[in-house]
Amino acid sequence: MFDFEALSHAIASRTVICVGDLMLDEFVYGEVSRISPEAPAPVIAVQRSEINIGGAGNVARNIASLGARCIFVGLIGDDDSGATLKSALAQEGRIESVLVCDPSRPTTRKVRFVSEHFSTHMLRADWELAQPAAADIEQKLIDAILPQLARADIVLLSDYAKGVLTARVIRNVIDAARKLGKRVIVDPKSANFAIYRGATLLTPNRKEFAAATRSRADTEDSIAVAAQDAMQLADCEAILVKQSEHGMTLVPRKGEAIHVPAHPVKVRDVSGAGDTVAAALAVALAAGADWETALRMANAAAAVAVGKKGTASVTPAELRRKILPHAFLAAEEKIVATGGGLDAQLSDWRKQGLRVGFTNGCFDILHPGHVKVLTAARAACDRLIVGLNSDASVKRLKGEGRPVQDERARAEVLAALEAVDLVVVFEEDTPLKLIEQIKPSILVKGGDYTREQVVGHEIVTVGGGEVLLVDVLQGFSTSSLIGRARKVDR
Repeated sequence: MFDFEALSHAIASRTVICVGDLMLDEFVYGEVSRISPEAPAPVIAVQRSEINIGGAGNVARNIASLGARCIFVGLIGDDDSGATLKSALAQEGRIESVLVCDPSRPTTRKVRFVSEHFSTHMLRADWELAQPAAADIEQKLIDAILPQLARADIVLLSDYAKGVLTARVIRNVIDAARKLGKRVIVDPKSANFAIYRGATLLTPNRKEFAAATRSRADTEDSIAVAAQDAMQLADCEAILVKQSEHGMTLVPRKGEAIHVPAHPVKVRDVSGAGDTVAAALAVALAAGADWETALRMANAAAAVAVGKKGTASVTPAELRRKILPHAFLAAEEKIVATGGGLDAQLSDWRKQGLRVGFTNGCFDILHPGHVKVLTAARAACDRLIVGLNSDASVKRLKGEGRPVQDERARAEVLAALEAVDLVVVFEEDTPLKLIEQIKPSILVKGGDYTREQVVGHEIVTVGGGEVLLVDVLQGFSTSSLIGRARKVDR
């Protein structure tokens, strides 16, 4: 549950130190029209190419693009690729790079040949030395990292197994961070989670997690069970398992596992999606978000990233649009009467593993206070249902002369908002029966109510759901607006 605007504002004042394997990502795009006569392989007619900061450098770029500051520590060789990366990082306004040069190794470089039309990766060529840094380079990395820790709100280790995050570097960083009270997130590559002992959060993908835990890790339950032993071994607070199109599962050491389904998107390129997840988690946790908020933000960020070509970074505006998507139905398709197709829609959403939220009101004249509550409600769930008092119900509650607009007009205005997924008109004075039917995961009202005053709070909490109270925007109320309007009319 989170106020996206407040979280974004908090992120802007945070600093993340990111340490990991830097690489140069090159994408060569072209058209594939025939098979080579010399060998059974496609021929790509090159049209354009792009050069990006990749690997842990892409994590740093995403930290910066999401609004936080980043101190980045990485390793380059004494070569053209290293010079290119150093120059590119220097142009990133919110990234302060501390690069250690190792003349004995090449800068890691990956060139991908991609079919422009189909967004299909045809071939990747790598230049790298995937072995641990020598002892003297290890010490230079440690000396570069440790003085920076005090300046950071959180530490992120991005391990691509290219030599930067040796066991010695990892141990020195985690131990020093813990002494300073800094949380540490690790995007691991080693199947031996014990080397990350003392980190706060590990973020393996499903394949990495299965290898490390020697489990199938093919269901939420099996992941939750295997994660308990892994957390004991790594002495960490939580493990997040990335499962591509199957979403993400976060298992905290204390509390229930949390699963979020992947957003339905057209996947253009998965390059760097894991980087985006790590960055989003880091900035959200640095800004004070809880596990679930950070998870949902990271899940949305991944959906934005895979919809782009190449090694992509994500902006707050793009993230906001994903968390609060544009209306995908015509307004009239989002309005139902109680019982009129509601159960079928709920069943469909629950089959997809979506978290359903609910709020209600008369919404006689929509004003910024309403919009704030609706926006906060939608940010706390995957689908938001708004219960709308019928005309007769409003008249009983508000008296003669109300509502000013009939229920159809009020429903259409609500349904046109991007934050609203469904509007349900109810006849009773309270939405209690509707809440019993929906059984929402989260129930939202304005902060002028107490938790005990919110109708249906018992139903939601008994079912394991939550009640969210959103601070009221002062100076706005429907009754006062109507009163002022009537005075003007006189």
